[in-house]
Amino acid sequence: MGPTRISTLVVAGLAAAGVAWLLISLLYYDYLPEDLPWLPVITLAGLAVLEAYAAVNTRARIERRPGREPVNPLLVARFAVLAKASALAGAIFAGFYGGLTGWLFVERTQAAASDRNVAGSSLLAALALVAAALWLERSCRVPEQEDDEDREPGDREGRSGQR
Repeated sequence: MGPTRISTLVVAGLAAAGVAWLLISLLYYDYLPEDLPWLPVITLAGLAVLEAYAAVNTRARIERRPGREPVNPLLVARFAVLAKASALAGAIFAGFYGGLTGWLFVERTQAAASDRNVAGSSLLAALALVAAALWLERSCRVPEQEDDEDREPGDREGRSGQR
């Protein structure tokens, strides 16, 4: 499993923005509630805060800072998978809310103007989720060891030939 590519997130976001623009332009006045709900903002921002906390805590435990317990490798693997999934989901939500926000600024009605705050806040919360997920993913990496160049391949102890 490799690190998340920024190009993948950008493509997913742009595709979601295009789909959002198309759907909103067709369905905004007929099928959406009068006011957009604030629940997505709270959910995305909450996930971003939790993943940022996990990033700080995981990095401290991997680096074995004083007062921190050693990290469980399986937990780090789970966090890495969570971070990759959250980054992609956040990019899709950011694209969707970016398309929605763009359309709401083009539309000159009172209903569109009242929904701009919610859509813009959702966009910012989705971008915060992407940033926190990428931070968590980076925090799950094992730090480079300075003596790695001196080791033989397959030698765990760094002592070549000794057992």
